[in-house]
This record gives sequence, C-alpha cells and structure tokens, in this order.
Amino acid sequence: MNSNKLNGEVYYPSEEVISKAHIKDWEQLNEFATNNYEKFWEDLANELHWFKKWDKVLDDSNKPFFKWFTGGITNISYNCLDVHTKTHRRNKLALIWEGENGDTKTYSYFALHRETCKFANILKSLGVQKGDRVTIYMGRVPEIVIAMLACARIGAIHSVVYGGFSVESLAERIEDSNSKVLIVADGAYQRGKIVPLKQIADEALQRCGTVEHVLVVKRTGQEVNMEFGRDMWLHELMNLPVASRECSLEKMDAEDPLFILYTSGTTGKPKAILHTHGGYMVGTYASLKYVFDIHEEDRYWCAADPGWITGHSYIVYGPLLNGATSFLYEGAPNFPYPNRWWAMIEKYGINILYTAPTAIRGLMRFGEAWVNRHDLSSLRLLGSVGEPINPEAWKWYYKVVGKEKCPIMDTWWQTETGMFMITPMPCVPLKPGSGTRPFPGIQMDVVDENGNSVKANEEGFLVIKTPWPSMIRTVWNDDERYINQYWSKYPGMYLTGDSVRRDEDGYYWIIGRVDDVIKVSGYRLGTAEIESALVSHPAVAEAAAIGLPHEIKGNAIYTFVILKNGFTKSTQLIEELRQHVSHEVGPIAKPESIEIVDSLPKTRSGKIMRRVLKARALGQDPGNISTLEE
Repeated sequence: MNSNKLNGEVYYPSEEVISKAHIKDWEQLNEFATNNYEKFWEDLANELHWFKKWDKVLDDSNKPFFKWFTGGITNISYNCLDVHTKTHRRNKLALIWEGENGDTKTYSYFALHRETCKFANILKSLGVQKGDRVTIYMGRVPEIVIAMLACARIGAIHSVVYGGFSVESLAERIEDSNSKVLIVADGAYQRGKIVPLKQIADEALQRCGTVEHVLVVKRTGQEVNMEFGRDMWLHELMNLPVASRECSLEKMDAEDPLFILYTSGTTGKPKAILHTHGGYMVGTYASLKYVFDIHEEDRYWCAADPGWITGHSYIVYGPLLNGATSFLYEGAPNFPYPNRWWAMIEKYGINILYTAPTAIRGLMRFGEAWVNRHDLSSLRLLGSVGEPINPEAWKWYYKVVGKEKCPIMDTWWQTETGMFMITPMPCVPLKPGSGTRPFPGIQMDVVDENGNSVKANEEGFLVIKTPWPSMIRTVWNDDERYINQYWSKYPGMYLTGDSVRRDEDGYYWIIGRVDDVIKVSGYRLGTAEIESALVSHPAVAEAAAIGLPHEIKGNAIYTFVILKNGFTKSTQLIEELRQHVSHEVGPIAKPESIEIVDSLPKTRSGKIMRRVLKARALGQDPGNISTLEE
C-alpha cells in the first residue's frame, strides 16, 4: 500500500506523531510479521517473563484447538506486578481511580502488588485452589482489578460478571461456572444512585448452590444483609494476619485457563469464552504497546468497564503488562454535568482516551462548549471500540476532542479474539469510519457464502485465516459449540459473524453483525450504514435501524432517532430525515418509518439492542433483557 495513493477521505499522521511512535513503518512490520509469523510472536513473548521458555510457539496439531507457547511456564499476574516492583517502576503509579462522588485512590506498582498478595492469601485461606472458579460482581472500583490479579496469581479462574446484570443472569453464570467463591460490592454508584449489588447477589445465591463463601467489598456503606458463616467483609479480612503481604504464586502452564467471560449467544443461553495465561498475555501486551503506543510517561484511560473484554484486556492486563499508568472512573460520562470526562482529562493529564462510539455520540449531543471549557492539550491519542464509528462522530471526536492532532485508533475485535484484530497504529493514514487493516501478521479476508474472496468494495463475511496467541481456546464446557459456531461454516477459517467490505486500499469497513443486516427488495443493507446516514444529519444525535416484515419488500426499514438539543419533533423534520437517508445511502434505504424517542435500549457496554426494538415493534416478548442499561 502506497500511502500517497489512498482513495477517499484520508487523514495522514503528522511527522511529530510518527517520530515518537514505537512503529514508524507499518508496512515493514507487517511484511516481517507475515513472512516470519511465529518469530514475530516469539520475539514479543520474549519481552515478558517466563519461568520456563516454551518448547513450541504454535501447536496446530489439533485444529481448531490451537495452542500457543506450549511447554512455557509463566504467570500473567507476575508479569503485571512483580516484574515492575523490581525496576524503576516500583513507585510509579499503576492505577489512578476516581469515584463518581469525587473519591480518589492511587496505587503504585508496589502498593498494587501488596494488595493483590493480601487478597490472594485471603482466597487461599478460603480453600481456593488452582483451577477453581471465582465470580466477581462489582462496579468500577479498584478492588475489581485487585480481585482479578489475585485470582490469576494463585491460578484460580476468574469470571467477572458486569456489575449491573440481573439476578437471573448472575445466578446463571455462577451456576454454569460452578464458582465456589463470590466477590461482590455492597453497592455501586451510578448517576448519583446506588445499585444494590449485594441485594441482587443474595437473591441470585438463593437460586444456585455452588457458592461457599462471599467476600463483600465496602463501597457505599449502605446496610446490607450478611449471612453468618458465608458472608465476610473484605476490609476486615485484609487487616487480619491471614492477609500476608507476601503470597507465593502458581507457576502456570501457558495453556492453563486464566479466565472465562460470558457473552450473550444467539440461543439466549450465555456462553463463556475461555482465555489462557500465555497467549492472552502476549496478545494484549503487544497490541496495546503498538496500537496505543504506550510510553513510560503516559497516563492511559480506557473508559470501558472491567466486566467486559475491553476492560479485561485494556484496563487491567494490557496496561499493567506494559508498566503503564491506567486511569479508572466509576460513574457515568455526563454526571453530574456533561463535562465530567473532559474535567478529569484536564485534572489528571490523561494522554490517551479509549472509548465507545455510543459515548462519543452521547457527549456530542451537548455540543462543543462543554469540551472547549477544558484544557485537553495533554491528549495525544484517541481510540474507539465496541461498534463501527460513523464518520460524523469520528470527525467530531478528532476535531473537537483531539483538536486535529490526535490520531484515532478505531479498533475492531471481539471477546473471542482477546486483542485488537483490525486496527491502525499512530503511523497509519486514517479513513473516518474504517478500522484500517488487520494487526500485523494476522491474515483476514472477506468471503461470500461459499468461502470465496469477494472483490474490492463488495460486502461479505469477515473471516480470520491464521491463528493468533490471544484467541479463544474453547467455549467453557462446550467444545462442540466452539467448533460449530466459529469453525464449521468455512473449514480452516474463523468466522467472526460480522459483515464487512474491504476497499481498494485494503481498508476494512465493518457493516455490523450479520444478523444486523436488513434485506429490502433483495438488497442487503447494514443497520450501521442507515444509522450513520441519519446521524450525519445536523438534528440527529443517535439512531437505530431495524427490519420489519413487509408484504412486498420482504423487509422494510424502521428507525428510531434521538434528536440533539435544540431540535424538536415535527412531520417536516421526519420527512427531511427520510429524504436525507435516501440521498446518503440510496432510495432503497429510505426508512418506512422514523420514530423520535428519548432513549434507546442499550447494553451497558453501549451497544444498541436492536432485537429489543424489533420485539417491541412486533408486540413480542423481547426475551432476556438483563444486559439492558435501564
């Protein structure tokens, strides 16, 4: 790819950005990684600590159950903490935390190591051993990070359940994982209110009988039920002799399980994705280092939640493996005012911000003034995750937040991939709305129904053709489901489930989940494409599109729109929006109906739940909606 001949709207990195980047020539790195695939990953693995080096980098003798760094002995918690306490980073800040109510805490690498050891010793005293499952159910507080690292240290498998899931969802995940210990906070602050986590957990535990001990983290201080013999306050245990500051760790085989993380399946039954110590460690370390160009002095903020894969990989493990300073915020982006994020970036001197398009569009609604009242000059890189970012939001993020000097790392990946798969690096020319190209060495393709590569700019199924270290190893307790869902449609290729097109420059444009495609009169239209067209209108803040049955067209497009402040609903505006979509996408995409709404059903990671909109429109039961934010 010659960067001087890129087609379309392109934003080129400045000489200053390139001069400071770890990777100054993407093409050269990609060529090396492609031609020396195993050596590329082996060199990166060698930057981390191993108690014993591997016998083989990649074992593909039992496809699709790939193994990485077989025979290698390591521990990801050791690499996140112990390694740094023996260097100049001992007293460097590992974690800065701010609560929604203004509380603050900081942890140096030394302090985080100490707290992790104490926590790990408490778990050991409760009988937790290597391979046991521990469920973690909290808000965005430092203890969630410490709990994960403590589990990893002693070889326990952590299962973090997002701190807003319902009773049913929590019970289901505890039971499926057969967890013997639950770590829960008394509550969490969200928009000035308290989410009663302990109360939810108590009800969940009445439905499943595997948990023997409950560790309760005191966050809100509200009165909660404490069942004698089962429930214990963590802060009390942390002050007892059992919580020693020194904790011997488990030396883990590279393929030993690190964590399981539940993700909603198409069947409605959640499936747990299994990741391991060795490969996951190498993938998250390398991808964060190269993509967000982590430097010693950086303060990095991933505004996701530790309960999702983004939080696992890029709040907890990735930053700590790189010896970075990671920022964690408890509450909502616009509480109590729409400048909360911008105020914290100014206050803490944040250099890198990584967030979701939904959050960006939500903050766009309040205009530029809230952003411009703060000094954001510390920012040098921005990032996007979770869904395709529409060009309108991309440009606002770039111009208003980044002041046209911060490249945007628009990343595509999944819970299953563990790390960024399609992503730029700071040295790569950017196209608004495109994640650019695959991470160096990873071979991806766009194929048709029969598995044949499609031509440039044709829509197809996104597949991955080479294994990668941080890949899913299996679905917990369900190897058959792992094979059927990811490897059966195109033998030898991993099916991502996303629809995509690749342009003439090799840049990938994610259209959305295959089930987020609407077929109208034989034409396949991505919901993201229609939504992006609506959001490009100056009156629209957010939009969602669904397909509903239609006698003639097969499906008709129904859309839901949130207006920006200062705009009001009118018949004229609705017709104007219909015509705008027709102009931007084509007459075939003109919505049958546009409904103006105040909010959209979203998961807590910010994804719009279109199936809920569809069920409501058809008068059907929306099914399990425990992942809904409201």
